[in-house]
Amino acid sequence: MRELVPWLQKPTQYLGAEWGRAAKDPSEVRARAALAFPDYYEVGMSYVGGRILYECVNRVPGLAAERVFTPSDEAAAMLRERKAPLCTLESDTPLAACDVLAFHLTHELCYTNVLYMLDLAGLPFRARERGEGGPLVIAGGGCAFNAEPVAPFFDAMVLGDGEEALVAVLEAVAAAKAEGLSRRERLLRLTAIPGVYIPEFFDIGPDGAVIPLVPGYELVTKAVVADLDDAPFPGCQVVPYAQAVHDRLSVEIARGCTRGCRFCHAGMVYRPVRERSLPTLEKLVAEGLSRTGYEELSFLSLSTGDFSALESLFAQSIDRCRREQVAVSLPSLRAGTLSDSILSMMAGIRRTGATMAPEAATQRLRDVINKGITEDDILDHARRLFARGWQQVKLYFMIGLPTETEEDVRGIFELAKRVLAQAPPGTKRLQVTAAISPFVPKPHTPFQWEAQITLDQIRQRVGLLRDLFSSDRRLTLRWHEPEMSFLEGVFSRAGRELAPLVEAGYREGALFCSWVDRFDLAPWLRIFETAGLEPAAWLAARDPDAPLPWDHLSCGVSAGYLRRERDKALSGRLTGDCRFGDCTGCGVCGHEGRKTVLAAAGGLEIRPRLNRSEREHEAVAAPPAPPREDLTRKAAHLRLWFSKTGSAVYLSQLELGRVFERSLRRAGLRPSFSAGYHPLPQLSFGRALPVGVSSRAEWMALFLREPIAAEEFAARLGPNLPEGLAVAGVEALPPGKKVAQPVFETFELVVPVEQASDCLEHWRDFARSGTFPVTWESKKGPRTLDARPLIVALDIAPPVTVRFTCSFAETYVSPLRLAEAVCPHLVRGLYGMTKVGVAFAGGETPFPAER
Repeated sequence: MRELVPWLQKPTQYLGAEWGRAAKDPSEVRARAALAFPDYYEVGMSYVGGRILYECVNRVPGLAAERVFTPSDEAAAMLRERKAPLCTLESDTPLAACDVLAFHLTHELCYTNVLYMLDLAGLPFRARERGEGGPLVIAGGGCAFNAEPVAPFFDAMVLGDGEEALVAVLEAVAAAKAEGLSRRERLLRLTAIPGVYIPEFFDIGPDGAVIPLVPGYELVTKAVVADLDDAPFPGCQVVPYAQAVHDRLSVEIARGCTRGCRFCHAGMVYRPVRERSLPTLEKLVAEGLSRTGYEELSFLSLSTGDFSALESLFAQSIDRCRREQVAVSLPSLRAGTLSDSILSMMAGIRRTGATMAPEAATQRLRDVINKGITEDDILDHARRLFARGWQQVKLYFMIGLPTETEEDVRGIFELAKRVLAQAPPGTKRLQVTAAISPFVPKPHTPFQWEAQITLDQIRQRVGLLRDLFSSDRRLTLRWHEPEMSFLEGVFSRAGRELAPLVEAGYREGALFCSWVDRFDLAPWLRIFETAGLEPAAWLAARDPDAPLPWDHLSCGVSAGYLRRERDKALSGRLTGDCRFGDCTGCGVCGHEGRKTVLAAAGGLEIRPRLNRSEREHEAVAAPPAPPREDLTRKAAHLRLWFSKTGSAVYLSQLELGRVFERSLRRAGLRPSFSAGYHPLPQLSFGRALPVGVSSRAEWMALFLREPIAAEEFAARLGPNLPEGLAVAGVEALPPGKKVAQPVFETFELVVPVEQASDCLEHWRDFARSGTFPVTWESKKGPRTLDARPLIVALDIAPPVTVRFTCSFAETYVSPLRLAEAVCPHLVRGLYGMTKVGVAFAGGETPFPAER
């Protein structure tokens, strides 16, 4: 697949050569897993679960994990045209040649993309059709707790925590391969691994009840990592060339939540709460920032504000973030979970947006869902944010929750207004955004039996809110597409009966269904109509005594607990948080004599693991702010010469700037920043090199806040550059801001042997010509210029090489465009071009220096 890179848009998404990626000797690999994310690279590279599994596998000798993402339409079309298979990024191994193909199922709307990737890999969709050969196709992620609509496509799924389970699966596959076991023997062996679900070992009866087919394998319980301090977490994460959706260092500080929100799937299936210890987190943050060079840090968990030692965590991280201009972001927060101490610390560094998740706007409805916060909590939280300089606050709400009334819907607007009123008078650029998502009942929650409101009801409620929010430009409404929530609701509680419809959806071209610009409900409605099915039937309320498609899959939370919570919801009664109070009897934990169906590896107790046992905020004062550093100080001005070869030739100029900024951070080199609201490092590059052209003479100029010798700068930066970039020289520059651009650039063109004679003759004709017009399509329409005066030196060196020097004093034309105009039969990607030197006007020393 790598051979297609020269023709692809966003080629860096297909290189697999990023900083931090794992590269293993194929001869030493016993089992190889392709970690498949069924969405674009920029989405998948934001997924922390994938990063964790990548680390877990690759730290084990003999096991390899590599990445693969859903390719763009353009890339897929090229694969089909050339009959080339979809391959992994790291080693360009076809997916069909891997031992395990492991998909991340993070939401229901990705199901057709799974089939898309299997098709591009040349693998049959259904597990039984793949026979004895080929990889074991497995899945994990939140949807695995009910992925029955795609169960026939998978050999196995992993429920719960994957750190130990995936490694165990790979070890079992490696052993089975060595022993020559049959497919069924391999699958039977996997049933001994906690959390592994083999769909074909279960059948569905006529009443919808699940029928186990293998004695002793009647209930699949999730895998649990009992102590996160013992679980691997990547210190050096893969740093993408192309910008990811969440382009930052994300550190998982805790897993699980016991607040008990009755709509929340993750809050039920990932119990109990397990926090990483402060010493472990201190190490992960320090190592992660120093080894990746990220300029933003995110503390990640289901309920970050509930981390019991959040003040201490901030206090131990804040100095580094202040010194290195690292922003700190927190995911959506519960009102009232951030102390004044934390807000003060956050206000003193680069600041990101603030979010809160009230979920419901009235107290009655918040009690129904067991949110456990009051309006005073919400308004006080907003008041403290505004007082410390935040100007934009986002509020997350759901519509269509059980028992919701029109008063609850209107309350979203009223609460947003009251939040807005908490800002001090005269606050500029003030904005409060309400983000609205329709409620979708999820398996393994107290609301799994409830109805989902119809499309018309969703549209009506969104329309009401749009009218209300239009009255104040400081209030913004954002909403999730109703049609997407409709389809999500259908598949979230469906069974295997919808597997043929998933396949039909793929055949109809329904791909990337979580992208607004790609989603279309119409094909899905046609598919249901053709099958004689009414999709709304899957959105209706369920009988609490009837069988459910996921009855054979257990997250440890008992059905009795879910029924009790449903009853309490309908009567508006709250359930406390067990991490600081009495046990609520959910069934997950196994300590103090409690019974649980779960078992943790190593025999550890399954129980909450906290840094602190007290509910109240810590009394940790914010560390004193260091003396304010002048970030604009310019103590050194350097020009770095560097080469750009191999995979790095596909870096765009924008990507190159991001790569160098992070490389400088990894090297501990401190650039000067611009002044203003959003300071940027003072880096300036030479003329942008066309993507696909290599160079031995690229340069950038930069200011540093500390003096440094050129030799030391080169020694520190060189080892921190990714593959394909290398330091070629460093020179000191005068302190002034203006850095002259080279006037002359010399390129070496190497053409294919079969075209060499014809191409070199075209260059001889060019040399003899008086004029040579070149025309291309620009943003403003066709543009033509005479390219002949641009070439001031030309050396034709048979059999395959042409060297030419361009003068760009007056105008510029891409050397690729010029070469292809001279030789019209050249095909991009089948010839090579390298910039080999530059020279300046006025006698400044060229690079490389002439001898």
